[in-house]
Amino acid sequence: MNQHTLSVLVENKPGVLSRVAGMFTRRGYNIDSLAVSPTEHPDRSRMTITVDASRFPVEQITKQLDKLINVIKVRDLDPANMVAFELGLFKVSTAQAQRAEVLAIVDIFEGKIVDVTRDSMIIQATGTTGELENLEALLRHNGLIEMVRTGVVALGRGEKTT
Repeated sequence: MNQHTLSVLVENKPGVLSRVAGMFTRRGYNIDSLAVSPTEHPDRSRMTITVDASRFPVEQITKQLDKLINVIKVRDLDPANMVAFELGLFKVSTAQAQRAEVLAIVDIFEGKIVDVTRDSMIIQATGTTGELENLEALLRHNGLIEMVRTGVVALGRGEKTT
C-alpha cells in the first residue's frame, strides 16, 4: 500500500468538509482516515487525511484539493519527518478468566481503562496506526465487543508550520 498523510489547512466555515469529501467522491479517491480539528487560529481548521495513492498519484490528489475554495494549504507529510498518532476506544468482554490477560495487554500498549462494568471494560489507547492495529488484533482474541478509532492526526517536525 502506498499510504500518504495529507495535512490540509482550511478556512473554518460551514460546508468545507462537505466540499473536500465531495471532491474525493467525484474523483473516485478513497479516504482511509479523516480527522478534522481546530488549529491555533480560530478561523482555520486542519484536516488530516490518509489516502492510499496506489491507484492515483498523490500529486493529482493534492492538486485537486488545492483548487478547492476554502483550502489554504495542502502538504503531503513525509513519514520520516512527522509525528502521527491515533486514539482508539475498545470495549472488551471481561469474563473473570480473561480479565488478567486483558489488563496485561493494556499495560503493554500503555493503554488506560476508562470504564469498567461487571462484564466489560473500555480501553483507551493512543499510538501509531500499526500499534492500534496490533492492539485490536490481540483484543479480538480476548472478546472485543466494539471499537472506534479517530483516524490519524499528524504534524510535521521542526519549527516550520504544517
